[in-house]
Amino acid sequence: MAGQILRTDYNAPWWLAEGHSQTIVPALWGRTFYSEQTVPQAYRRERWTAPDGDFIDVDFGLHAWQPHRGFLLLFHGLEGSSQSQYARALLRWCETQGLGFAVAHARGCSGEVNHAPRAYHSGDWEEIDWIVQRLKKQLATPQQVALPLYLVGVSLGGNALLRWAEESGEQARRSARAIAAICAPIDLAAGARMMDASWWHRSTYTRNFLQTMIPRAMQRLALHPGLFDAEKLRRARTFFEFDDVFTAPLHGFAGAADYWARCSAKPHLQALRLPSLLVQTHNDPIVPAHTMPRPEEVSASTTLWQPRTGGHVGFPGGGRWPCAVDTLPAVVGQWLLQQ
Repeated sequence: MAGQILRTDYNAPWWLAEGHSQTIVPALWGRTFYSEQTVPQAYRRERWTAPDGDFIDVDFGLHAWQPHRGFLLLFHGLEGSSQSQYARALLRWCETQGLGFAVAHARGCSGEVNHAPRAYHSGDWEEIDWIVQRLKKQLATPQQVALPLYLVGVSLGGNALLRWAEESGEQARRSARAIAAICAPIDLAAGARMMDASWWHRSTYTRNFLQTMIPRAMQRLALHPGLFDAEKLRRARTFFEFDDVFTAPLHGFAGAADYWARCSAKPHLQALRLPSLLVQTHNDPIVPAHTMPRPEEVSASTTLWQPRTGGHVGFPGGGRWPCAVDTLPAVVGQWLLQQ
């Protein structure tokens, strides 16, 4: 059986005419407008000890929530955090809907370098599994009533979340009510080629990511001398060069090509067993449109939302400047609640 198609009337405002502006403007200036009276809540941070003795930081929304409504856990994108605009937008949506909310930071993304040599990567599904199971234990009630748990992954976090659901199979369905992967690079090699191919992509997106990724890698090297070739990493100007020197060997892969091939979610989408929403736009400047799956390439439990516009995790709305970023959490959130 094939997957389902989610159809909406979403279209980006006319004054953001293409995918680049629909990506960059919401990321830099996007705001939520759910309530003019509501001030964005701060987070409460918890530090969890990982199975290998390292740590991750999880930021919990401070708003009151209703256990029967459920809890939403977000896995952010590359170099993202609980302060990313999409995280703030999802937090605000959960406030309005009475859901609990938390952001699980990837190692090194919460403002402090981690202790262990390893970092994070696009197929880190075992890390996701222990985070999910740890959260479920924490949310368990004295009566052992199962609370609805919804999982959302954005970009890199979306691919890793899909890999978790694919690898976990029936266990994933017992662990969460539903998942959503937003603008996930499910074909990592194709996404990297797109990012590294043109001068515009390298100078705008790749350089922006590497400006934080390389210094964070060097912090790790200071704690673990000899971990990788520092000079090669300093010279990295593409994702292939970075992943080939740092990400791949650090996490047990033979090189960037091996890492991308083994961690891409697209070849395994028919293994999804729990309700799964895949969100991808036709004008995403980071995830190639030709990698979007067709309904026959996914499982029957999968729904595809593939609007023509929206950019990469942008989905700007209309209204006054700066643009609203409420559409994405509203559509994704309502789909999750319907499962």
